[in-house]
Amino acid sequence: MSTQRISIGCDHAGVAHKSAIISWLQEQGYEVINHGTDTLDSVDYPDYAHPVASDVESGHAEYGVLICGSANGVCMTANKHQGIRAALCWQPEIAALSRQHNDANIICLPARFADIDVCLNMVDTFLKTPFEGGRHQNRVQKISCA
Repeated sequence: MSTQRISIGCDHAGVAHKSAIISWLQEQGYEVINHGTDTLDSVDYPDYAHPVASDVESGHAEYGVLICGSANGVCMTANKHQGIRAALCWQPEIAALSRQHNDANIICLPARFADIDVCLNMVDTFLKTPFEGGRHQNRVQKISCA
């Protein structure tokens, strides 16, 4: 089995979370594409969300992880890309449902509202939870505007 590639990015609010998630992903054997930021200097979240969404949209990465203060900005940005289903998650159950029912391919994490351990649990849950298909497949197919 080939190693899954995960694309990750954040703004200045998510640097510590991103660092911990990257370390955890690498320990689990995932290949990580880090689009930054890696400093606490104020930056614009779309500059980091678009490259992650592009990686997932193009198939260069299987899944994406985006982090900002509330996760709203990165989620809105990623969802502008066709083929992206970015989900704002704040607890593991939401992460699981985003995969099971919505076939989400990017998880968006609120660094100011979920601590690092909760975020690690959400990423683990997200990556291990399969899409159920079935009655959800038709709904997911209706999401795209194209």
